[in-house]
Formats: sequence, structure tokens, C-alpha cells
Amino acid sequence: MDWGNVTAEDLIEALREVDWSSPPRPLSEFFSRFTVPHSYSKWNSRLKCNLYYYRTNYFILIVIILGLGFIRRPLAIVAALLSALSIAFLNDSFASTFSEKVTRTVRQFSPHFAAKMRPSHTPVIRGRPSSKRAIHICGQPRWVFVLIFSTVSFIFWFVSCGLITFLWAFAVGLLVTLLHASLRTPNLKARLNTFREEFRAVWRNYSEL
Repeated sequence: MDWGNVTAEDLIEALREVDWSSPPRPLSEFFSRFTVPHSYSKWNSRLKCNLYYYRTNYFILIVIILGLGFIRRPLAIVAALLSALSIAFLNDSFASTFSEKVTRTVRQFSPHFAAKMRPSHTPVIRGRPSSKRAIHICGQPRWVFVLIFSTVSFIFWFVSCGLITFLWAFAVGLLVTLLHASLRTPNLKARLNTFREEFRAVWRNYSEL
């Protein structure tokens, strides 16, 4: 993939649809080799490649930095976890997996209630869905859970009086992520993984036809 031609919108869309169930990259690889890019085009391409390839590592890194910033404020740590969860719900794979696990757990106690948590099927016209399948969580549209968790986390931020500290910790997390993604030299494994994800996306679109 020529990451120099990938726009920010394409990167966000790819991060939203990519499978996040895979574990983070090993630390030996994450802190392996660093070099300074020699041009803006190489920096731009490297930044997008690393943000996509080390996405799980960066997400965990930001959560850890937020946790360290509020190590003496338990309520603020809960707010940080709720904020991270609301952001994770924006990813299709995480939202679907979360909904499936919750539904399976509820089914063990109340199969009838679990059946109501299933979303309604998308109408089919001429052998294919009439519209793109919307993501539901426990039978409700995804935005409902994002709104609820975001609102609760904002209330916790306000009660714990840690909003300023959160902004500082979040800014530090973004800065560390930007520095690593800018200096980490993409390896062959990262490029091969990108090609594999591209093949999966193409095959998934082909199978839906």
C-alpha cells in the first residue's frame, strides 16, 4: 500500500472497520528500530503505516498514561476507562464482539431476554441487503451506547475535578504516539500485514455481493 496516497478519512475508516481482537505487537518489535524520516512524504507515509499497524499498542499506551495521571483519583480512572470504552465502540469489530459476548452471557440466565437483544434483520432486495448493515449493540444502535458511556464519563470527569489533568495526560499520550509513529521505521512485517488486511477487505466486499 502506498500510504502517501491514503487520506486521513481513509485511515479513520480503516481503523473503524479493522479487526481489533488481535493482541498488541511485542515490545521487542514496538521498540525495535528508530530513524528520522528524510522528507515530508516519507514521514507522512510512515506515520499512517505505524498508526494502522500499531493501533492496539497506541490505544493501550494512551490508556496507561491516563491511568498514571489519575493514579491518586480512582473516580477519574473509572472515567478514563469509560471514555476509552466509548471510543472503542466506534470500531465495528469491537462493538460486534462486545454485543455478542454480552448476549451470550445474558442467554445463560434469560434466553427470552437475550433474544430481544438481537437486532432486526436488514431487508434484502434482489439477493443483497438494501443498505449497509448498521452496527447494533445488544439490540440498540451503536450511537446509543457511545452517547451513554460518553455522558457518564463526562460526569465522572466533572465530579473528580480531573478534566484539566485529563487534557494534559491525553496530550502527552498523543505526543508520545506521534513521536513513536514518526520515528519507528516500518518493517517488512508491517507491510505484509497491510497487504493481508487489504486482501481481507476486498474478499469481504466480494463475498457480500
